[in-house]
Amino acid sequence: MSDQVKIGLIQASNDVDGNQPVEVHKEKAVEKHIKLVREAKAKGAQIICLQEIFYGPYFCSEQNTKWYDAAEEIPNGPTTRRFQELAKELEVVIVLPIYEREGIATYYNTAAVIDADGSYLGKYRKQHIPHVGVGNDGYGFWEKFYFKPGNLGYPVFDTAFAKVGVYICYDRHFPEGARILGLKGAEVVFNPSATVAGLSEYLWKLEQPAHAVANGYFLGAINRVGFEGPWNMGEFYGQSYLVDPRGNFVAMGSRDQDEVIIGEMNKKMIREVRDTWQFYRDRRPETYQEMTSLLP
Repeated sequence: MSDQVKIGLIQASNDVDGNQPVEVHKEKAVEKHIKLVREAKAKGAQIICLQEIFYGPYFCSEQNTKWYDAAEEIPNGPTTRRFQELAKELEVVIVLPIYEREGIATYYNTAAVIDADGSYLGKYRKQHIPHVGVGNDGYGFWEKFYFKPGNLGYPVFDTAFAKVGVYICYDRHFPEGARILGLKGAEVVFNPSATVAGLSEYLWKLEQPAHAVANGYFLGAINRVGFEGPWNMGEFYGQSYLVDPRGNFVAMGSRDQDEVIIGEMNKKMIREVRDTWQFYRDRRPETYQEMTSLLP
């Protein structure tokens, strides 16, 4: 296995107004992202990550049961199966963030991980679920209406090209899971997101490079672009990037364009950085017990 791995990050706008039926959103977005995955492959990408719930708008802007119909089973739903076929054809690893339904009506914000032979390796369910207003028009990140907190822990997936961890959007504000992914051997962690200017932008290039440095891995941060109607609660500001374990930006996307961002991960650097800093050697888990107590 080569130490050099090309990472593809896909940021895109949603081209359909939120008032349109769920089926229209999914059809248009899936076709668009298949083309972008093919573009990433053509540019040499070996591991490709799409943005949070890629196949529609960021519907959590409102609280509307209409959007429950966007959820699918994983791995038995049509979108996972379609991208399994695509991954096998292109021989790429795909991190596929979609809206998951389990059973009759239990919903999660999830990312399926598909290996380069098309096999389904497993899934990560978003652990930290926000419920935050944006502006004065009643819009916001109303995610508790749509998602249960994840219950599968913090898995690391041993793919054809690297050991991959996943964190999703709001998770990035919590360092604990980011550390667990490193302890489990993640070489690259992906954070597919949907976040707008005026709320989180000042943290976008701060928190995730800090996770990469503190834990000694590469991190791919993905954010969609544009304004989404009818809510228009803010600009999704793109700027998807790959950052290395020293906190350096390897590659970064534009603020407002549909784009495939390609960056190269050097796994040898992970070893070099960990050998230098030895954060894992020097950590003191036996002194951290208060973190799990009910402190204010």
